[in-house]
Amino acid sequence: MNRLALPLLLASASACATAGAGRPAARHCGEAPCAPDSGASAAAPAAGPAELSYEPEQVEVSRLDLELAGKNDEELFAIGQAAFSAGDHQRAATAFARLADLFPRSRHEAAALYDAGLAYARLERWRLALERFRALSRKYEGPDATEAAFKTAECHYHLEEREAAHALLAALAQRTDLPPAEHVRALTQRGIVELELGRADDAEASLRLAVSAWKQGSESERLDDYFPAQAQFYLGEVYRGHFLAVALDPSRDGEAALAKDLETKAELLLSAQGHYLRAIRMGNVDWAVAAGFRIGELYDALHAALTGAPLPPGLDEEEAAAYRGELRKKVRVLVTKAITTYEQTLAVAGRSRLEHNRFVAETQASLDRMKRALAEAPADDPAAPEPGAGPGPPPGAAPDKG
Repeated sequence: MNRLALPLLLASASACATAGAGRPAARHCGEAPCAPDSGASAAAPAAGPAELSYEPEQVEVSRLDLELAGKNDEELFAIGQAAFSAGDHQRAATAFARLADLFPRSRHEAAALYDAGLAYARLERWRLALERFRALSRKYEGPDATEAAFKTAECHYHLEEREAAHALLAALAQRTDLPPAEHVRALTQRGIVELELGRADDAEASLRLAVSAWKQGSESERLDDYFPAQAQFYLGEVYRGHFLAVALDPSRDGEAALAKDLETKAELLLSAQGHYLRAIRMGNVDWAVAAGFRIGELYDALHAALTGAPLPPGLDEEEAAAYRGELRKKVRVLVTKAITTYEQTLAVAGRSRLEHNRFVAETQASLDRMKRALAEAPADDPAAPEPGAGPGPPPGAAPDKG
C-alpha cells in the first residue's frame, strides 16, 4: 500500500460537504426439616403448623396526609389543581391520588387519575405515574384514555422497560381510530424504541411510515411539526449508527479495502446528514438544533476516525511523521465544516431563545473542542478553507423564530 495513500483518499471524503421496600419475608423453614441444633439427634414432630411471624409494618402519616384527611372529592380536586399550578407536584399528586382512591364514582375521577399521573411524572416517580395512567386507559375511553396509553408507554420507557413500551406503541400505531397526528406520534415513538432495542431495520421502517403518514395527513389538515421532525431526526440517527460502525484501519486493510470503507463511510455520512437537514427544514426549532448538532458531530466523528486510525505498517519515524502531517492537513476541512455547523446551530438556538435543549450545551462543548483542534492543525495547506467556510447553511436554514 502506498504509505501516504490514506491522506490522498480524503479527496472523496471532502465531497461530503454537502424506575417500596417489600415487606420482610416470613421466617420459616420451608417444606424440608430445619437443620437440628448442634448435638441434637432429631427434632420432635411439631404439634401444629409452624407460626409465621412478620416484622411490624411501619405506617407513616405525613403532615400532608393529615391535612387532606376528611376532604371530599370537590375539595381534593381544587387542592390538586391549585398545587399543580403552583408547581407543588407532591401536594398535587397526593390530592389527586387520594381523590381517585377514595371517590371512584366522582365526576372528577378520570381527570384525577390523569393529573396524578402527570404530577408523579414531574417528580420522576415513574412507577406511580404508570399506575395512574394505566388505570385511566383501562377504565375509560376517548382522547384522554388514548393520551394515558401514550403516557403509560412513556413511563415504561423511563423505567427502561422498552419491550413493554414497544408493545403499547405498536398497539396504538395499529389502531384505525387515531387522528392523523396521533398516528404519526405512535409510529415515531415506536421507531425510536425499536432503534434503542437494536432493531435498526424495524426502526427505519416505522420512522419512514411516520413521515409518510404526516405527509398524507397534511393534505387535509394542518399537523404539528414536532413528531415528523423527530422522525426525520431519528432516521438520521439510524444512518449515523451505520456510519459509526464502519471502521477505518490502514494497518489492517489493503489500499483498495480502505478506499472502499472510506467511500462507504462518506456515503453514510451524507445519508444521515440528508435526514438531519430534512428535520431542520420542517421548522421545529428543538429538532433543528438537535439535527444541526448531529451534522457537526458527523464531520467531527469522521475527523476523529481518520486522525485516530492506526498508521500503515512499515513506516519508519520520518515517514510516520510525514504521514501524520499530510493527514492533519487533509482533515482540516472536516474540522472547519464541524465548526461552521456548530456555530450555525448555536445561532439558531440563540435566536429562538432555547434554554432547556440539551443539545445547546453539547454543541458549545463540541465547538470549543473543534476550535482547539483547528488551532493545533497546520495551516499551510492552501486548499484548506478558512474557519467559517464550510458546508453552507444547513442549521441556519431553520426559520428564524425570534
